[in-house]
Amino acid sequence: MKKAIWVVLAIFLAGGLAAYFLVPPEVPPPPPPPAQREIPRAAKPAVAEVAAPKILHPLRGVPAASLPAPDASDDPLLKALGAALGHRWLAYIVGDDLISRIVAMVDNLPREKLPTGLMPLKRLPKSFVAVGKGAARSIGTGNSARYAAYVRLVGALDAEKLVAVYVQFYPLFQRAYEDLGSSNGYFNDRLVVAIDDLLAAPEPTTPIRLVRPMLHHEFADPTLEARSAGQKIMLRMGRDHAVAVKAKLREIRRLVASDAG
Repeated sequence: MKKAIWVVLAIFLAGGLAAYFLVPPEVPPPPPPPAQREIPRAAKPAVAEVAAPKILHPLRGVPAASLPAPDASDDPLLKALGAALGHRWLAYIVGDDLISRIVAMVDNLPREKLPTGLMPLKRLPKSFVAVGKGAARSIGTGNSARYAAYVRLVGALDAEKLVAVYVQFYPLFQRAYEDLGSSNGYFNDRLVVAIDDLLAAPEPTTPIRLVRPMLHHEFADPTLEARSAGQKIMLRMGRDHAVAVKAKLREIRRLVASDAG
């Protein structure tokens, strides 16, 4: 929605009153003051329109045909994903309000926190694995096993088919993004930002040290703890899994980013 800025200029007309002097009767009264010329009011300036942000990565082939209403899109989208990716994926997907969940996840991945209730994927099995005590506490090597099934599915998916489904339903993704308050934003641009942020995650070759100041573990290295929510996921899944996921993310980026070669 375009915004307009109205600037209203008020001009105050200054007027003076002629003074009356006592004049002898035989002296004719002074001539009346000259008629004051009306000062024209300044015209209101033209409305200044704020241009919508430039779209950096426009998608090609977005359909103009009608799509299901947002609250009726789960079944058609799940059907399309099952046909494109295989029905094994459906066991890992939270099937209600799916488009809004995906949009919220993508929007929050580059941020500090990722609310778990927004995730379109089901929670990982088992609990976070930490080993050692005190200053020697670190992420356990067994923690990456929790991500193995997801990473295998990611590695096997056909990026072109996945993006084709995304483009097919893109108007609904855009509408859900606008519902988050990004009325001038383009969701595909935000998707590219999220992918680039994940690709920038470091790949430590040594065990990642942990501290536990409260109920939850944190990275002992403050530069790692300051990373985005998405990058912390990449760090927790282990270097080998992160490398495999990044390879698939690069394939997807080439298909959705207009600046990709």
